[in-house]
Amino acid sequence: IKFIGPTGPVMSVLGDKIAANILAQTAKVPSIPWSGSFGGPDDGPLQANLNAEGTIPDEIFEKGTTRTVEEAVEAARRIGYENGIMIKASEGGGGKGIRFVDNEDDLRNAYV
Repeated sequence: IKFIGPTGPVMSVLGDKIAANILAQTAKVPSIPWSGSFGGPDDGPLQANLNAEGTIPDEIFEKGTTRTVEEAVEAARRIGYENGIMIKASEGGGGKGIRFVDNEDDLRNAYV
């Protein structure tokens, strides 16, 4: 049996929400505002070519992450709460799933 499709590393990239979004934006796929590209005129989409290991370079990947609640609050402020914010772990969410918030207090409670 032969597998026809992307290589293992590319499949891994597609399985990670942040890496997949960066890869999509690199391919010029429109994206809604997110922690890696807030939708403003001066923060263009994150773009990257896969490195030799077939992954997104760490320095680009890190620009899309929010590792603390304060980073999440700052990203949400830049995106704006007008239409709400969806919070989702990039991987291993611990069963929390997606959370919808429309204000900072709810974001802080949902993030932890």
